[in-house]
Amino acid sequence: MLRKLLVTSTALMSFVMLRAQTDSTKKAVDSVKTPGPWVISGSADVYYRYNFNAPPGATNNYTSFTNSQSSFELGMASIRADHSFGKVGATLDLGFGRRAEEFSYNDGSHPTLFAVKQAYLTFQATSKLKFTMGKWGTHIGYEVLDAYLNRNYSMDYMFSYGPFFHTGLKADITLGATTGLMIGVANPTDFSTTSSPTKVAIAQLSTGTTNGKWKFFLNYMGYGGVSADTVIAPGYTLFKGLSQFDLVITGTISSKFGVGFNGTVQTVKSSKLEKSASWWGTAVYLNFDPSSTFGLTLRGEYFSDKDGVKINPLDFTQSAGANVFDLTLSGNIRLGPLTIIPELRLDNSSKNMFLKSDATYTQSTVSAILAAVYHF
Repeated sequence: MLRKLLVTSTALMSFVMLRAQTDSTKKAVDSVKTPGPWVISGSADVYYRYNFNAPPGATNNYTSFTNSQSSFELGMASIRADHSFGKVGATLDLGFGRRAEEFSYNDGSHPTLFAVKQAYLTFQATSKLKFTMGKWGTHIGYEVLDAYLNRNYSMDYMFSYGPFFHTGLKADITLGATTGLMIGVANPTDFSTTSSPTKVAIAQLSTGTTNGKWKFFLNYMGYGGVSADTVIAPGYTLFKGLSQFDLVITGTISSKFGVGFNGTVQTVKSSKLEKSASWWGTAVYLNFDPSSTFGLTLRGEYFSDKDGVKINPLDFTQSAGANVFDLTLSGNIRLGPLTIIPELRLDNSSKNMFLKSDATYTQSTVSAILAAVYHF
């Protein structure tokens, strides 16, 4: 009997020790944080554009990403990966196609950089402070690079002549439940790499209503202290000074109606001018969604470049620039992850800047686009 009791006691002790060891091992494993999964997303967009005035060889296009005529075009194929581990994270966003090449237009001497739309690392220092370093899309303006994030397919003049992206370091600071501040420093606008010592200051103050229906963004970028205008890349002049202020407002009126507003002004100081020159623009976006599968957006934009900063060559030797009004009506037919966008656009200028079929110039032109955008 005693022998049986000893055997039974030994077995029970062994089981308890084994269970305790297993539990302690499990706790030790659980105490080590494992990286979260990669989040993969992507998109692709294609389009056909036809301008009703353009003669052979012309497009009558002065904005980004739709510089074609009577041709089926690939806009961009994108793939994005996001990953986080504790307080740190990384984003790699690649794009292929003419849209991506135009976006990274200053990276021509570094062809591999054309495909990098965004690449940045983040560090969440505290619950109210996050640092980001790398390349990211600009905070300035209402419209963005990725077609699936815009309701109009063609771009406005303010996007086309404003900044596309920044490469640098920024800090996002939470000031309240709906209010935040971003400040940073970056390379000259739209440069992934540069030998220029000049850096650009960037900032954004954002706020909104507590119910999230109205949001407001006051944006800035600028630099100064350059001794003289310097061409740091083909077609890109680093002026003695530059500043841009930009305001974006978005609002939800009801479940079917929404509105957007963008106003911006950019001023440059040039060693070739006695006084500064500027361009400015304003645009209103009216959104109507009668159902979950169909929506309409009407964009009206006025772009003023009377000093010829953007529409004319940047050497300021040409005559004064133009004021342009564009009116764009776009449909959004949503079929799950696929959106079909039929679009009709009118551009009207204060100058004769659009070609007619007889190769003479006129002030107005009309274009039609049929685009398809897929996002996953």
